[in-house]
Amino acid sequence: MAQQEQPLYLEDLQVGQVFRSGEHALDAEQIRVFASQYDPQPFHTDEAAARDTFFQGLAASGWHTAAITMRLVVQSVKLAGGLIGAGTEVTWPRATRPGDVLHVESTILSVVPSRSRPDRGIVTVQSDTFNQHGELCQRSTARMLAFRRQPELG
Repeated sequence: MAQQEQPLYLEDLQVGQVFRSGEHALDAEQIRVFASQYDPQPFHTDEAAARDTFFQGLAASGWHTAAITMRLVVQSVKLAGGLIGAGTEVTWPRATRPGDVLHVESTILSVVPSRSRPDRGIVTVQSDTFNQHGELCQRSTARMLAFRRQPELG
């Protein structure tokens, strides 16, 4: 798995490269606070009410899992110029629960230099968010802008 301190440029990235994030421990209070602001549904805000829902207990909003994932990816995949999205698909195959300890494994799926803009390219990255049991809680596949160290001269 790749570990880096220096920002990465398009030429540093290779298909199959994997970046592993640090961890984030999630508790019921974080779930309730996020949901009360951004996704105020009973299965995210009220443990008792959540028992009688599809989730059969308190579950984090998918958007909360996505926000945690974003922070973990920013900390582990350090592209020069930042993580600039050009589109993404997100799925949540398993609910994120209180007590889960999340980490993200990001894999480079493609690296495509731009034909019209020699200073950049598009990198496709699959980021899988796992809990402490290795269960997949979220998968996102994102297209991101990546800059070249030195633009090619035409």
